[in-house]
Parts: sequence; C-alpha cells; structure tokens
Amino acid sequence: MLLVPVSKARHDMKDLVNRVAYRKERIYLTSHDKKMVAIVPVEDIETLEAMENAEDIRVAETRIKKAEKEGTYSSDELKKCLGL
Repeated sequence: MLLVPVSKARHDMKDLVNRVAYRKERIYLTSHDKKMVAIVPVEDIETLEAMENAEDIRVAETRIKKAEKEGTYSSDELKKCLGL
C-alpha cells in the first residue's frame, strides 16, 4: 500500500496508473495526511462488484421466500395500513 499526496500524484499520475495496472499495487491518494481516494486494479473493483451483486441476490431470494411464506398485501390493504 502506497500513500501519495494528491499534489504529488498530479505530477506522477502516469507512473501511478502503470504501477496499479501492471504491478497490481493499491495506491491511496492523500490530502493533509488523510486518505481521500484509492487507485486500485480493475480486477479489485470487479471482484467487489461481484460480491455486492451476490449479496443483493441473496437478500432478494430471502425476501421472496418470506413473501411466499407469509403472503403479501394488496395495494388497498397497504394503503389502509399506511392510513392513506
């Protein structure tokens, strides 16, 4: 993990991008010693997105099973419950 001030990253962006793309390094860009953003390999983002998608599917399947087991409300029933 490399920490690089944003001010330095402006001048070294090509090198930083190459380090991430070809060496698979993760680089944090900092401002006033605080991590602000990260430059990470595309594969890392793709893995994260796949994990998020899998979790979304798991949650949806769980909710569908619950609705099938417990039933659902008609729009009229829902309006009544909400006082509309």
